[in-house]
Amino acid sequence: MQIQIENPNAPTMAPAEWRSLVERRIRFVMRRLRSEVTRVNVRLIDVNGPRGGVDQLCQLKLDTEAHGKLVVSAIQANASAALNAALRRAARTLVRQWQRRRRPVRQTSRLGTGGWTPGIQAI
Repeated sequence: MQIQIENPNAPTMAPAEWRSLVERRIRFVMRRLRSEVTRVNVRLIDVNGPRGGVDQLCQLKLDTEAHGKLVVSAIQANASAALNAALRRAARTLVRQWQRRRRPVRQTSRLGTGGWTPGIQAI
């Protein structure tokens, strides 16, 4: 799995520390789905600028083998909380799609195949 970080500067951490945190969190959260995900692009944006508030946007773009591209985002008060929320959302979506793909298709029963059919009588 390739991890690309577009904005390595978190407002409260050094760039190397932020990059390390992002890579550890992604590898931990996506450990069950590592065969599905080929690339993760992480983007951190300060929506309001220096004004403060709940304004840290973390956007994840995931390239997957079976489902194509998946884009999720989350806005929180700080960068690590936004990263965690976006990762939870991405993992939940991928697991749901994976389970949906594994679930067998239900067969519908057909009338008239070897049993009694209404309206037809034997003479």
